[in-house]
Amino acid sequence: MKIALIGYGKMGRTIEAMGKKQGHDFPLIIDEHNPGDLHAGNLNKIDAAIEFSTPSAAPGNIKACLELGTPVVSGTTGWNEEFSEIEKVCKENHGSFFHASNFSIGVNILFAMNRQLARIMDRFPDYTASMEEVHHIQKLDAPSGTAISLAEQILEESHRLSSWRLQQEEPPRDLSRVKPVEHQSEVLPIRAIREGEVKGMHSLIYDSEVDRISLIHEAKSRDAFAAGALLAAEFVQGKKGVYGMSDLLTL
Repeated sequence: MKIALIGYGKMGRTIEAMGKKQGHDFPLIIDEHNPGDLHAGNLNKIDAAIEFSTPSAAPGNIKACLELGTPVVSGTTGWNEEFSEIEKVCKENHGSFFHASNFSIGVNILFAMNRQLARIMDRFPDYTASMEEVHHIQKLDAPSGTAISLAEQILEESHRLSSWRLQQEEPPRDLSRVKPVEHQSEVLPIRAIREGEVKGMHSLIYDSEVDRISLIHEAKSRDAFAAGALLAAEFVQGKKGVYGMSDLLTL
């Protein structure tokens, strides 16, 4: 395939290196120095765009690709409030859009396990739920998109938790179905840590007076994310609509 890379940081370079080994070409690379190159002439023969940029730039990048008829795969997080608008643009242009907060197959297995564990733990009020995520210091959004996805899953399965909150952040962030927070036990706290070159670690913790249950995923390299993004670019070929990792992995 001929792939456009939008965002050429560490993730973009990892995707390029892995993609070339798989036989893909990358004739168009967009970063902060040449945003004007994202136009119809350059996208004309592109099979798919893979977008890993910044929360502020991602919606515009994705809209541009969809309006020009280019399937787009995005792993940028931190712009959820504009997702419904992107879905609308995708539908209006009969386009193909694939988004995931995390492209790792291991993390998506974690998603499945998280939902099941949350369903079980909802029956045991003596356990207090919390979450911690650790990433490299260059990561701009906090909490991570993966952490938000995990939190939303837990809230969907819980009768006691009604919202999540980034620790030291006020007021609590409420989802659409959330009722006013009455006491601390109804809030799922998320601790976000930025240090060193940590590729990504997410910990789900259920703590009681007698024991602790933890579910942890730790990324060892960016290769898992790159492999998933390339699979997604192959997956959207010939398809119309909005997709995610559950469609790719049929989880």
